[in-house]
Amino acid sequence: MDLLTSLWRAITHTKALEESSGQMETAFFESVYRVTYIAGLSNTDHGFFYKLYSYTVKLMITLFMMGEIWYMISFLSTLDIFIEQMNVIVIQSMAVFRYKYMRMNEHVYKKLAASMQMSNIDTSTPARKALVESWIQRNERYLKILLGLGSLTLAAWYVYPLVDDLEYNLTVELRLPVDYRTPARYPIAYLITLIAFHYTAFFIMVNDVIMQAHLIHLICQYTVLADCFENILKDCEKEFKGLDRNELIRNSRFREAYVIRLGFLVDQHQHILEHTLELRKTISPPMLGQVMASGLQICFAGYQVALTLTVSFTKFFMSLLFLGYNLFELFVVCRWCDEIKIQSENIRHALYCSGWECGVGNMAGVRARFLLILARASKPVVLTAGGISDLSLNSYADLVKTSYSALTVLLRLRHD
Repeated sequence: MDLLTSLWRAITHTKALEESSGQMETAFFESVYRVTYIAGLSNTDHGFFYKLYSYTVKLMITLFMMGEIWYMISFLSTLDIFIEQMNVIVIQSMAVFRYKYMRMNEHVYKKLAASMQMSNIDTSTPARKALVESWIQRNERYLKILLGLGSLTLAAWYVYPLVDDLEYNLTVELRLPVDYRTPARYPIAYLITLIAFHYTAFFIMVNDVIMQAHLIHLICQYTVLADCFENILKDCEKEFKGLDRNELIRNSRFREAYVIRLGFLVDQHQHILEHTLELRKTISPPMLGQVMASGLQICFAGYQVALTLTVSFTKFFMSLLFLGYNLFELFVVCRWCDEIKIQSENIRHALYCSGWECGVGNMAGVRARFLLILARASKPVVLTAGGISDLSLNSYADLVKTSYSALTVLLRLRHD
């Protein structure tokens, strides 16, 4: 395992890690940067050979998608063929749209990745270190689940053409400019399409893990800031041992330290809110398309699952995994967006539990800062899909219900 880890680190040494703003960015985004690098999508590596590799990958993905669309236009004869092709074309097209939008706002994502380090968020206490470590581990866990589920789906996709009853079947139906249905050409065509499909699939997964990492990174900042507000008195008392609360309130040095600390936390809260609003602005248009596409994918993938249940176990398993990935990918985004809403609102609760009743509210400048934070936190930050639909678990459940209703209509049409 150590050998594999060392090999992985050696082949994924990216400039993004060298240009990292510090330990926090590296902790949250190291795996994302490495996966992005190996997929040929890194924007920070400008060496000749990597650029050649990156352009080759992108050209291969483009030609592969064109081949799928060409096949659908050329051989569209039944509803089943249309749905099978749309299953892959929709998810790939949305990944391209999301990636292009991400490239347009590349400077925003770089600033967001460095925000926790640059804001000097206080992680000095064991409790806050545990909070940060918990979110880092959760980020890694969900990244592995996303990549693992996606890779398992790909494995089933690779095996199916080799075990089905069709001769000269490819991983995905697409039209090639040459006739590959000969014993000599088929292995070459199968290998080329497999590699192209593999890179296209990881192109989709890279978009998902980048989105997840930025959302969890923001959640961690809200969580740590809430702990700072809740324990502001304890943090300020550390330098004034031996004094009780009443004596502290009358101590001019403590009052000054408390006001400085509170002002620092107020500024951090403002910065985190600004970063959240920036992320909301950049993800809103692509997520509108993603939500609409996910509704179609869930419906179409469910149709494929129902269609192949009694026909082919391998294709049924492949379709089931594809459906599972689509459901899980959208669930992850909606869950973390919902968590941002909860944690942004939790700042108000943390301030209420900060010990203000002991008399600190009577200090000069404290009450105004308290009211400012309460005003900001009274309206939770809601990330939306195009300003039309909230990205939340409730919206996710509604989308799944709508997709299921559409699925029943499709199955009834096919039966009729």
